[in-house]
Amino acid sequence: MIRLNDIVVKFGDFTALHSINVHVKEGEFFTFLGPSGCGKTTTLRTITGFIEPAEGSVVVKGRDITRVPIEDRNIGIVFQSYALFPTMTVYDNIAFGLKVKKAKKDEIDRKVREIARKVDLSDEQLKKAVSQLSGGQQQRVAIARALVTGPAIICMDEPLSNLDAKLRVQLRNELKKMQKDFGITTIYVTHDQEEALTLSDRIAVFNKGFIEQIGTPNEVYNHSQTEFVCNFIGDINRLNDDTVSALRAAGAEVDASKHNYIRLERLHVNVAPRGGEIALDGTVENCEYYGLYIKYYIHVGTQSLKVIEKNDGVNIYDPGQRVKVILNPNDIMAYAPSAEEVE
Repeated sequence: MIRLNDIVVKFGDFTALHSINVHVKEGEFFTFLGPSGCGKTTTLRTITGFIEPAEGSVVVKGRDITRVPIEDRNIGIVFQSYALFPTMTVYDNIAFGLKVKKAKKDEIDRKVREIARKVDLSDEQLKKAVSQLSGGQQQRVAIARALVTGPAIICMDEPLSNLDAKLRVQLRNELKKMQKDFGITTIYVTHDQEEALTLSDRIAVFNKGFIEQIGTPNEVYNHSQTEFVCNFIGDINRLNDDTVSALRAAGAEVDASKHNYIRLERLHVNVAPRGGEIALDGTVENCEYYGLYIKYYIHVGTQSLKVIEKNDGVNIYDPGQRVKVILNPNDIMAYAPSAEEVE
């Protein structure tokens, strides 16, 4: 569907993107994830036509659109600020693209009302000025405006970042449902790891103008290919030398020359070790109660390990309590030190 082939983007002497290669499948929800300044929005703007690459090509359905004007790319865009016209009605905002394309009046009316129903905007809301709507309703207007012209692709640049946390969770669920209902190929930009993991079919993790890994949410979380991805996606424990030595002494095959990490939920407290699992003695330092789960900070040897346990209402451990931390060495992710560290 969409192929980025060896894309290089430069701003003067600065190279913002280094040989980016991505293949987005038709109907896929594909997310560009990374910290600020990593190149994810630059890549999105290259696809939509706001930026022309110094090298490489953008191909959609076999057609090279690298130098095709924005208006001829058949791509819908939802901006971070939504970029709605505040003095226009909701109806006129949605209809704007159709009017630019000089569609007939009855066709505009039919398409606007049809798309409004699909994104759950009422006839009454269509009459209102955009400024009268809530943030969530404005987001629906922005999506409706992007979809009403029937684009092959929709690109979204952090569309939930301006909303409060509770509304973000609610709307991302609606967003995923809408995307599946429409079946439209979607490229989504975010710095929010949880958002990326819950919404995406696949994720490209960006760092300093490079792509570190492309994979499903499960692949990037549980099988992180690089140390950057391992640290950026979710929370994790890095095992210090003493913990690694203790595991090796207990018979675990852990490479002491590498950086070794384990996810919080892969550790368990006071359960019977099963085949291959190892128990380490520890003391509870602190705990954070989240209702559904409890996060423990447990002093093991010379380091503090973070552990997440499901809250069963029975097995709750207090600070100062001696416990055993159980882990399976197969759950450890290991990475070779960088060249700078080796030197």
